[in-house]
Amino acid sequence: MRNFNRLEQELQKAQQRLQTMQHHANDLPNSLKGWQTEAIAEFSCAVEKLDVALEELRSHNEELSAARQAVELERQHYQKLFEFAPDGYLVTDERANIQKANCVAANLLNIPKQDLVGKPLDIFIAPADRGAFSSQWMRVVKLLARSCSSQECASQQCDRYASKLLVKDWEILLQPREREPLPVALSLSATCNRQGKIISLCWLLRDLSDRQRAEQKIREQAALLDITTDAIFVRDLSDRIRFWNKGAEHLYGWSAQEVLGRNVCELLNRKPLPKLAQIQQEVLEKGRWQGELPQVTKNGEEIVVESRWNLVRDEQQNPKSILVVNTDITSTKQLQEQLLRTQRLESLGTLASGISHDLNNILTPILGIAQLLPLKFPEADSNAQQMFKVLEINAKRGAALLKQILAFSRGIEGERALLSVHSLICDIEQIIGETFPKSIAIHLNIPRDLWSIRGDLTQLEQVLMNLCLNARDAMPNGGTLAITAENLEIDENYASREPEAKVGSYVAIAVSDTGIGMSAETLERIFEPFFTTKAADKGTGLGLATTMGIIKSHGGFIKVSSEVGKGTQFVVFLPAEETRVVISEDKPELPKGDETTILIVDDEPVICHMIEALLRTYGYRVLTATDGVEAIAMYAQYQHEIGAVLMDMVMPSMDGPTTILALQKMNPQVKIIVTSGLVSSDRATEALGTSVKAYLGKPYTSEELLTTLNEVLDSNSDTKPRNQLLCS
Repeated sequence: MRNFNRLEQELQKAQQRLQTMQHHANDLPNSLKGWQTEAIAEFSCAVEKLDVALEELRSHNEELSAARQAVELERQHYQKLFEFAPDGYLVTDERANIQKANCVAANLLNIPKQDLVGKPLDIFIAPADRGAFSSQWMRVVKLLARSCSSQECASQQCDRYASKLLVKDWEILLQPREREPLPVALSLSATCNRQGKIISLCWLLRDLSDRQRAEQKIREQAALLDITTDAIFVRDLSDRIRFWNKGAEHLYGWSAQEVLGRNVCELLNRKPLPKLAQIQQEVLEKGRWQGELPQVTKNGEEIVVESRWNLVRDEQQNPKSILVVNTDITSTKQLQEQLLRTQRLESLGTLASGISHDLNNILTPILGIAQLLPLKFPEADSNAQQMFKVLEINAKRGAALLKQILAFSRGIEGERALLSVHSLICDIEQIIGETFPKSIAIHLNIPRDLWSIRGDLTQLEQVLMNLCLNARDAMPNGGTLAITAENLEIDENYASREPEAKVGSYVAIAVSDTGIGMSAETLERIFEPFFTTKAADKGTGLGLATTMGIIKSHGGFIKVSSEVGKGTQFVVFLPAEETRVVISEDKPELPKGDETTILIVDDEPVICHMIEALLRTYGYRVLTATDGVEAIAMYAQYQHEIGAVLMDMVMPSMDGPTTILALQKMNPQVKIIVTSGLVSSDRATEALGTSVKAYLGKPYTSEELLTTLNEVLDSNSDTKPRNQLLCS
């Protein structure tokens, strides 16, 4: 700038001399005026050119000054960017000695900027990564040297590497001064001159601490999501699955790789659910939804889930996806159904207790008449005699079932006794032979030397009847039903293969059919409560579950085999007893009455007529009364002739207990046999005293009635009543 000003000054002096020369031109001789004029003209032209050049130089000088100011502003701008960048920047020479550092780099390394200059970068690399860092740095330097070795391409390579990251986002540990190692992402670029020589290396250090903490938190949260037993997944607004946790894998059977990107509705619903669209709309409007949904697993199992949906939004608060948390409540729903069924059973038990009197009054004459018919019609043909037998067996079975229902409703365990398997199966065969379709052929193979078992007769009849009914239902077009039995010794070898079996003696009863059979999937579930392949109005799914429960309560187990289209076989294994039940072919002779008078007190005329006919057949005289008032009047008139009173407990006008108390006042030695289906013998004794000699639960057989009467009439002492309870 000083040279430019001096040049202006010299130009001004030249212009002044030119003016002086022009002023003194007239003072020269004429001989010199021509030369002077020419010299002045040339000098004037030179001064003008010099003035133009000076003006151009002034203009260039101003442009250069402006350019310098712009460069300085740009330098200051980039210096600020360098200093205040969010990431750390270091500039080193090709030996990685630090030449320059910004504030962030100094903070990352925990050392002032001025103290960084001149120090090798590798001393700030954690020892564990220092070797890898040195190798990478040397590799980059050698790569640059080879690429820029030829003079022709040096300029081009220089420009290419100046705009390219030689190392990008290399994760490495720094070792700040007096601090723990710091994870950073390291990137590297180089600056070369036109000859291809490295001028500097530029290092970018991005702190990864926050990212790694966030990633760790995400991993921990993901681990928590995988630990939970709930199924958690994310579905986008197009119903595509974007996240699927371990709980979802366990519940539905699908792995994350199998479901990601798939349509969740097609995956978890056997058929479209119209309410899903309403649910999604509610989530979009309210942000959440909760309720129960039916779904299906990978293997086709139907389940019920408690589903909770929450809307997920993006940074602009626009709906992005839906977080779904599903809890399997299938077992809970089944338990609820079971509880409802139990409550209904309790109600039925209460109802059964209330109507048991009427049911027993209905069964009592049926059973009595069924036993009287062979006596009244001894000349009847074999078919009629067989019908009489079936009628008697079913009446007894009805009475036993009623007893079991009442016992169940009151929580009373059934009585266990020594049973003949042969008789058990034969009784069932008589029932199904008369009631099953003729298109089903029934085959029995029952050895007479079968061992005995100890159990509840009614429950075991229920087991065999359930199996036979299932066999019948499996053969809608007819077939063969076979019942076989055999004695079986189970050894340790067999017991080791069958977890429920124990070493010992068993009786094995097999029920086989030639029906439609079952698939392997059905076989796995047939003993589950409420599982059924029948229509809703054909079965409850409790038959085989009840069968399994009864068999296990008797210490046995059950095996089943089946093949689709060929049939099914159930084999029941029941522990055998060493003691055998002796089956008598001849019925014992029933005791005669020897003209003894019996007073029958019952409000049911049919029962009175039936008992009267039975007792008269066996040599008794009979008086009848339909209520307590009539009974007291009858007893007052014929007290000395009446040997015993057969008293119903539930009657109108005057019930049994009141009548008995009145009879006791008339004759403390009166012999009373109580009949009822509502009270037990113990309760009758407690309420009525020693005048009650026996108790007969309705309905009772002819043998039970005649035997009890004979024992009471022969008894001269005050004994407790015999417990002939059939229905408690």
